[in-house]
Amino acid sequence: MPVRPALAALFGAAALLCTAVGPAAADPSETVTVDPTGTIASDGTVTLSGTYRCTGASGPAFVSSSIGQGDPNVEHGIGGTLAQCDGAEHHWENSGKVTPNPFKAGKVRVQATVTELRPGGLLLLPAFHAVQGKDVKLTKK
Repeated sequence: MPVRPALAALFGAAALLCTAVGPAAADPSETVTVDPTGTIASDGTVTLSGTYRCTGASGPAFVSSSIGQGDPNVEHGIGGTLAQCDGAEHHWENSGKVTPNPFKAGKVRVQATVTELRPGGLLLLPAFHAVQGKDVKLTKK
């Protein structure tokens, strides 16, 4: 499996796990936002964006995003961006394509998650810094 789809799958799974578990130890000053509009290109590439703020990461941190339209039980990971957890607000933008393309212009559900991968023995364990779910308008690019 190519690296980029594998990372998207990993971060999509982390985002879904965050939905079930929640960011239990997240600092209230840590945030992630989702812009009210995303785009879909003619080739099916979806681009989502927003801002984030996180602090105190001891391992690599990422902003992941997932999108769903129609079936409320189906979401797809859309990219991942390396995050800087320095306490400042930063912009994030993720792009990705799902094959076959299930998305059309219109209302979609988007979830963005700031996740850190911390050493936990032999494994890297996810630590959630912030999460936001929002309805977004997907427009043609």
